[in-house]
Amino acid sequence: MTENAYRVDTTSRLAQWRIDNLAACTYRKSDPFKIGQWNWRLVLEKNRNLFIKLYPELSSLNKDSPPIVSFIIKVVSSFGGRKALVHPEVTDKLMKSSEDFIWAFEVPLTGRFIIDLEFLDLKIASPNGGELSSIWTEGFTQKDLRVTALTALGKMLSEGIHTDIIINASDGSIGAHRAVLAARSPVFMSMFSHDLKEKEMSVINISDMSIEACHVFLTYIYGNITHQDFLYHRLDLLRAADKYDVMDLKDACHESLLEDIDTSNVLERLQNASLYHLPKLKFCCMQYLVRFGKIYDIVEDFNTFIQSADMELVGEVFNEVLSVWKGF
Repeated sequence: MTENAYRVDTTSRLAQWRIDNLAACTYRKSDPFKIGQWNWRLVLEKNRNLFIKLYPELSSLNKDSPPIVSFIIKVVSSFGGRKALVHPEVTDKLMKSSEDFIWAFEVPLTGRFIIDLEFLDLKIASPNGGELSSIWTEGFTQKDLRVTALTALGKMLSEGIHTDIIINASDGSIGAHRAVLAARSPVFMSMFSHDLKEKEMSVINISDMSIEACHVFLTYIYGNITHQDFLYHRLDLLRAADKYDVMDLKDACHESLLEDIDTSNVLERLQNASLYHLPKLKFCCMQYLVRFGKIYDIVEDFNTFIQSADMELVGEVFNEVLSVWKGF
């Protein structure tokens, strides 16, 4: 039996364990795989029935804070055509031991199959009680900023204090400050440093952004964007960051878009990854679609994608499909 028999492949919130030959054993435990801040294990046991177990490895460092997890788990078999057995969605389940989640099968599994595990949310159980929060909403960079100075900058924007430049969006205008824009964007710096119309007229036209998206973009530049606005406007922010060369914002959008890839957004994100040269996002979208087999769940959407997407990108997807088929 090869080492690959125990390996679990992962992307941001998805894990897959490929089983080539279950008949050769009655017990198999996967290698640990990291999702969130825990190492997880999957276990297969075969007695009269087949059992699948999932559990986190709790150490002395995290045993007092076990995860509360929401997930979807299914078994996908290629025997006799692609078929899936899906467990009902598990929501907010406290996981402290190897016995907390056990899925029993009465239907025998033959041939090759995949255990497909998609984490929907991960929360930490606090020993002192209190409100639970998702670990995927923590760590936003705003908490590291210097609050007093940023509050003042935000006030300059929100109250229009001594603004000296007007930004015209597609459906409205907002006042801003040349010095702040120039400090955060080399493109704005160039506008104000050379004999361009923006320097003479004190106006910047951004006709490809709504006033709402433009305001959120400026709140990022001024350092007081909210997490909710950041998540809601990520694609608008990505476009603006690329256009005005705000690389820290582009990086933040890139990392954030990796965290919640699913069937409803993967094709759009793949297109944006190609358009804005985001290699990590492109790789993860390809992996999600092809290696993890989610392309079969969105066949109609993928057909529409083929008709409208860049042909070079479509070719890359098909090459990846062919590569995976050859190895399966």
